[in-house]
Amino acid sequence: MLFSRIPLLLAFLHCVSSEQPSAPSPISAPLRELPWASGGLNFLHTTDTHGWHGGHLQEAQYSADWGDYISFAHHLRKRADDDGSDLLLVDTGDRVEGNGLYDASDPKGRYTFDIFKQQRMDVITPGNHELYLANTSSREYEEVVPDFKDAYIASNLDIYSLKSEKFEPFAPRYRRFTTKNQGIRVLAFGFMFDFHGNANNTFVQPVQETVKEQWFQDALRTKDVDLFLIAGHVPVRDSQEYDLIYRAIRDVVWDTPIVFFGGHTHIRDFRKYEKKAFGLESGRYMETLGFLSMSGLSGGKKDVVAAASPTYKRMYVDNNLYSMREHTGTNTSTFPTGLGRNVSHAIHAARKAMKLDHTFGCAPQDYWLNRAQYPANDSLLTLLDTQVLPDTFERLNNASIVITNSGAMRFDIFKGPFTIDTTFLVSPFTSGFRRLRGVPYGAASQVLQLLNNEGPITLEELAALGQGVASFCAKDCTLANAGIRSRAAICQDGCKGAGVRMQDLMPPLPPVALRTLRGEGSGQQVPLFAAEKPTIPGYTTIDDAGEDGDDTVHQAIQFYDVPNCIGVDVGFSSMSGEKSEMVDLVYNEFIQDWVLLALRYLGKTYAKGETEGALGGKTMTEMISEWVGGHWGCEEDV
Repeated sequence: MLFSRIPLLLAFLHCVSSEQPSAPSPISAPLRELPWASGGLNFLHTTDTHGWHGGHLQEAQYSADWGDYISFAHHLRKRADDDGSDLLLVDTGDRVEGNGLYDASDPKGRYTFDIFKQQRMDVITPGNHELYLANTSSREYEEVVPDFKDAYIASNLDIYSLKSEKFEPFAPRYRRFTTKNQGIRVLAFGFMFDFHGNANNTFVQPVQETVKEQWFQDALRTKDVDLFLIAGHVPVRDSQEYDLIYRAIRDVVWDTPIVFFGGHTHIRDFRKYEKKAFGLESGRYMETLGFLSMSGLSGGKKDVVAAASPTYKRMYVDNNLYSMREHTGTNTSTFPTGLGRNVSHAIHAARKAMKLDHTFGCAPQDYWLNRAQYPANDSLLTLLDTQVLPDTFERLNNASIVITNSGAMRFDIFKGPFTIDTTFLVSPFTSGFRRLRGVPYGAASQVLQLLNNEGPITLEELAALGQGVASFCAKDCTLANAGIRSRAAICQDGCKGAGVRMQDLMPPLPPVALRTLRGEGSGQQVPLFAAEKPTIPGYTTIDDAGEDGDDTVHQAIQFYDVPNCIGVDVGFSSMSGEKSEMVDLVYNEFIQDWVLLALRYLGKTYAKGETEGALGGKTMTEMISEWVGGHWGCEEDV
């Protein structure tokens, strides 16, 4: 029986038909027609789901769960079989960290691995969140990779094998397969961006080196390929990795169509490389089901005639039952499939087993991460730096400056119950806080300014100095040869985090306020200029194909810039308004490399060994939940 680890508690599951019982009902809204390619090739794409496989339980437009997605894919596969077309499913990583369904279990992912694998995939790749922790990447390698067999592709990722005592491919480097109905011959690769924050049991080879490997060059010269499919945890726009791969393919094969599926930046985007090469990125957090169709693509069948150039069309489907039913021509009774319903049941059972609806308190209003300006009364970051951080750290004996990266906050807080699940939605990470004692105030007070790129130099420029990231890491880390590849020197104590991309300091959804609203390459969420009068708030995307990519005609949501980091002074009130000569500098452990680097630039050099734990080792997640429990009551039990 499926879901051996999840008891189907029939006593309370009989009432569940699809989606989660506590999910809001989907709201009808104007929909654009799915650009289905009859007799062609169609794709469904997910990325950066971050454990949100139970759907959004406070947002009606994204309330469908993974079981509903399974039913949706089933109906589209049947449509493909009925009209002689094909449907392929792709997922490009970051399936973990960000939701109680994954994070609240022990071990993490105890339930989600069984839930996720019920959706059959054609291509699946890892993301950076699968690699941050050694035990996470090991479980991905040992449990998820075997679940998907050759569909799991890792073209530039290795993992250290305790059995062989050397680095080995994380998964097959590529996959060659033929589609079911059209006989389209696909050559698929799966890439990770040039990531440096992984645990030392994995090795991400830079893409510029991977494309020079003999196996990759030989694969490009495979005969009888109708389509190159490049999937990966890589942004489709402004990505040197995908640009390198595109050029590497075109250096060998100048006219075979290419399709890219990307991720990591958490946006809806569609990029045109050239007339036979396009890329799709499909949002985040199970808000978006990306759809792409290709017409006029030749296949192995003799009766298929290739067009001079295939036609690519995309759509971003809101993840709710109204959209799914409309796009599949089904209704409340015909939409759920047996497997989809069972997966929804399993999700509900897992949530109940982990008590994810347990309430710490009730938020008195909405607090927005990107949808409110900072500072503002409805800004989540303002709540953090004016109430949560001061209240939490006021117990420190010394005058302190407390800093955290805004990227530690991952999602909004909605008015109403603040539950166990909410804590992981808002901040799912396991890093705690570190402290440097006795830092001169003159230096400590400038660190926040440098982290926010408002100082005399940017962090990139700082890292390029003689005391930059490379030498900084080499001095503070013990380097060990990986033993299998000459390039695989690894940092034993985690100093690799210094090379994590700057965007990881900030919240995952790129802000778009004050940016150009039009023009090729924008890929941004902006107001929709259309004859319709939308009433449902949501994404309104302009990309390289125009303004009509969102399946639902939305009322635009405005997003705002927020700083990389926020900070607060604690314990200075008793000093008669004067700043102490020496203070403690307290910061989120995740940004330690940047903090030490900034201090070094300011003329104060500290080693990691001079830091100590703060707040008794509590994580941001624990800190927030305790604060809510002590400050936000509920008018009635929930």
